[in-house]
Amino acid sequence: MLLKFASFGVKVGSLLKNFSFHPQHTARLLKKMAHSSITSGSKHDPNQLIKSKSPYLLQHAYNPVNWYPWSEEALKKAKEENKLIFLSVGYSTCHWCHVMEKESFENEDIAAVMNENFINIKVDREERPDVDKMYMSFVQAISGRGGWPMSVWMTPELKPVYGGTYYPPDDRYYGQPGFTTILKSLDQQWKENPQKFKKSGESIMAALAQAALIGKGNQVPSASECGNLCFKQLRRSYEPKLGGFSEAPKFPQPVNMNFLLRWHVLNKGSDADLALDMCAHTLHMMAKGGIFDHVSLGFARYSTDEKWHVPHFEKMLYDQAQLASVYTDAYLLTKDGDFARIVSDILSYVSNDLSDPSGGFYSAEDADSYPEAGSKEKREGAFCVWTHKEIQSLLGAQPVPPEFSAGVTVSDIVCYHFDIRPNGNVDPYQDPHDELKGQNVLIVRGSEEETAAKFGLSLDVFRQLLKTALSTMREARQRRPRPHLDDKMLASWNGLMISAFAKAGTVLMEDTYVERAVKAAEFVRQHLFDQQSGRLFRSCYRGGDGQGAVSQIDEPIAGFLDDYAFVVRGLLDLYTACQDEKWIQWADELQQKQDDLFWDASQGGYFTSPAGDTSILIRLKEEQDGAEPSANSIAVGNLERLAIAVDRSDYHDKAEQTLCLFQDRLAKIPLSLPEMASALLLYEESPTEVVIVGPRSSDLGHQLYREAVTHQRSLLGQVVIRFDSCRPPQDGASFLASRRPSLVAMKPAKMGCDAAAYLCRNRSCSAPVYSPEDLRQLLNSQ
Repeated sequence: MLLKFASFGVKVGSLLKNFSFHPQHTARLLKKMAHSSITSGSKHDPNQLIKSKSPYLLQHAYNPVNWYPWSEEALKKAKEENKLIFLSVGYSTCHWCHVMEKESFENEDIAAVMNENFINIKVDREERPDVDKMYMSFVQAISGRGGWPMSVWMTPELKPVYGGTYYPPDDRYYGQPGFTTILKSLDQQWKENPQKFKKSGESIMAALAQAALIGKGNQVPSASECGNLCFKQLRRSYEPKLGGFSEAPKFPQPVNMNFLLRWHVLNKGSDADLALDMCAHTLHMMAKGGIFDHVSLGFARYSTDEKWHVPHFEKMLYDQAQLASVYTDAYLLTKDGDFARIVSDILSYVSNDLSDPSGGFYSAEDADSYPEAGSKEKREGAFCVWTHKEIQSLLGAQPVPPEFSAGVTVSDIVCYHFDIRPNGNVDPYQDPHDELKGQNVLIVRGSEEETAAKFGLSLDVFRQLLKTALSTMREARQRRPRPHLDDKMLASWNGLMISAFAKAGTVLMEDTYVERAVKAAEFVRQHLFDQQSGRLFRSCYRGGDGQGAVSQIDEPIAGFLDDYAFVVRGLLDLYTACQDEKWIQWADELQQKQDDLFWDASQGGYFTSPAGDTSILIRLKEEQDGAEPSANSIAVGNLERLAIAVDRSDYHDKAEQTLCLFQDRLAKIPLSLPEMASALLLYEESPTEVVIVGPRSSDLGHQLYREAVTHQRSLLGQVVIRFDSCRPPQDGASFLASRRPSLVAMKPAKMGCDAAAYLCRNRSCSAPVYSPEDLRQLLNSQ
């Protein structure tokens, strides 16, 4: 729904009628206006943001703008002074947030207008997703698009009246109104008729509240019909040559691949094969592309072109977590060693560059950095790109194997393999401000086999050569100025990363990954959890000593729905990996707290924020899977797994009600909720449970466990429990035994066997089996 200002009486549209901004304007044109009038800000006394620990807010603490954080103080001041509020929302690694800061918020004249006429509030969208989502729904409703920085003007009662995303400082380029023009226009109107503004704000909020309602369905949609339609919609959007589900820009979209892999497991025939092929081809092309950092590892946010070549260079923790999980799942189905290697590469990057000594994970690395020490301006991608001359200089002296042809050097082979050219390999269209002129973004156009064959090398020799060369390049890169690190640690994204490490450890049989997941879970429990209330905190921050100290703000931000849903899933995956009951017990406790805080008893489903915050005028429900999956989608899967594991039928009921709430969307456009479509498949199938009984020391028990957790059905949310029923703990010591007394009755019943596996489904269990082969046959029959 697009809101029309004219119908609410605000004259912004008419006063600015000569200005229009069209979504089809390209990044090439936008970037020119971003760099044309950047003024360097001088140092000022700090504003109110200096008290924050958010890296994003601290970036703005010395702006001449008198910024406030989202706080009671700021909201009270707006009412006392009867001024409009200007709300600016972004995050610390946001390129266009940096641009608007340099152009407008460091501009003395613009800051003077802002300070005199508005109460100016800065919000880190990653700290306060509730504020971000509420006002983003307004911006999207009036413009049909959204993004960051988000700019919203609102009454002292927090009712929005005008908004958008990035604004240039003055009137130029395609009729877009300048930021100064908008500030003066809105201030003039407010002073002339504030009551008209307030009335318009009330009308806008009423319309937004109505638009936010999700019509509840009366039944759970058919999983097969929803799945088939979701597959067809993905097939239509699939780009078969280079992979992915769009032209340009190209985003990884792991939620799409999660669905395709699960749909493949449940179906047979050509469409099922195509689902796997679409996913596998996309993953291969991404791993070969410039979106993957071949030197320091990890994935960038997205590719600006259709070839996965020139990325937007920021690296987000949630992307690493989700992609590590997808590559793990793809390896489980295909046993393609390249997928296992990429999992290892992603987790190495996270361990090296996004890990706090205390066990938590940082949020992101910026796209922009200084090209070299002493540079005055940052450039996008400066940390990551290479000139042909640099590679020749770095690698030219490396020893060459005897197989080399005369005159061929290591640098020749590396340049060929990664398409490194003397004049650079970046299309000028992807570099509108010449930041990447003469530079190369590493991309593999062919394959390792093709490069080895071209230079007459064995594959093993080539791979060793490449490993040594990349190590040299990595060392050289570490001497460059590093990009900004957002060292905020979020419960939600840490939950995603716990899942990634736990799943990789399980499938790849790497105990160190499981141990890292355990360390991260202990971190969340110690630093992002209040033992007294049983509630999660949203965020904590790296301390200043560099030795693993963790800091927290005076009034910690309460956790949101995604914090609970993502951490619960992480704990369930961790329990599967290490079989320590304390993790599934904590998952159950957090699920109960999530239900208390966010469940909508009247309509079903979960609100994104808890009740009680008077500054949040609309409690929303996330209704699509995007860069991160919807917490409602993840919650359905969690509820189904927990319903089986801890014998809670009410969890199953809540999953059902949530699916009913989204019935219409799942039935018509499941492409908008592929993660929930996956959860619907799990709901209709009912999770398979494998209970392995016998002592933990049993070799047979371990073999049965390995068969269960590496079977393709494990992708469908399978519950795996190892339980020593022969030597049960003291009463009350086993959480699962207290919730599932039937576990104690499950014992190996065959002479000479110290372990057995039971396969259970719909409250009915098979006779015990005593070999991995028999368990595999049972699982295959499901």
